Amino acid sequence: MNRISGPAAIFTIFIIIAIGSVFSCGSRREAPESADFLIEQPDEQESGTAEQAPSRAERVMKALSAAYPRQIEKVEFRDNDWVLLMRDTWYYYADGRLLPENLREKATEYRPVLFYQYLAELPPWVELSPEESARLGKIRTGGVRETPRRSTFLDDLWQAHNRNEAYERVKSLRFLGNPVMVHYAILEDLSLVEERILAAARTDPEVRAWINNIGNLVGWNWRNVAGTQSRSFHSYGAAVDILPSSPGGRAIYWLWAGPNWWNIPYERRYHPPDAVIKAFESYGFVWGGK
Repeated sequence: MNRISGPAAIFTIFIIIAIGSVFSCGSRREAPESADFLIEQPDEQESGTAEQAPSRAERVMKALSAAYPRQIEKVEFRDNDWVLLMRDTWYYYADGRLLPENLREKATEYRPVLFYQYLAELPPWVELSPEESARLGKIRTGGVRETPRRSTFLDDLWQAHNRNEAYERVKSLRFLGNPVMVHYAILEDLSLVEERILAAARTDPEVRAWINNIGNLVGWNWRNVAGTQSRSFHSYGAAVDILPSSPGGRAIYWLWAGPNWWNIPYERRYHPPDAVIKAFESYGFVWGGK
């Protein structure tokens, strides 16, 4: 799972394309009904009137603040933009680019950080339109090009700007009997997730069987998201892949599933039990299967 909004580890703010047991973290002690920090609507104009709904910029910045209270000190509106203060540096929303003040005037040279809305429940599976299928096909074949510069906001957030810095901040722990390396900021959260899963396993045979079928865990791994120039949350140690010993013939990961993986219905995908997903989400993680 990945921790985001995250971006404990990001109710993660970035695209996680996955089928099964991928969890990411955001610094959130308790997950909301739905993590509304990845929002795909266009930006609205700031008007300052109470009648208008909060803009995308306001929602994103306030969600980040809620997700990472230990890193982000405050959020406010100034200089005609939403800003947040992290470790004595102000970061501007800058049309989704999350840039420090000294780079604000060069915003067009940077690509936006991707945010999406994390749903409380897995939506019904539907067959994608030809246009949606074509777009995902480009992702699979490396057709996505990210030529502008990448914002370093997440690097700054996790204090991991290169492999050596990231390695200095990861620690080893045993999770459900399996060794894994993660960012030190999510050690407590993962331990609490484990406690909840083990409690569920005492009365739920599906959870017990899932635990017994764990093959290995993949945590810290300095790399980009497949098919993109965006840094993976694994690079920060803020994501954990939980791989089964035997998937029972079901698809685990989109890159391994063959062409048109999006047409694989849920029953043919390897999904953790709902109690496991909820245990992670209750401590601020998001599940890649959503």
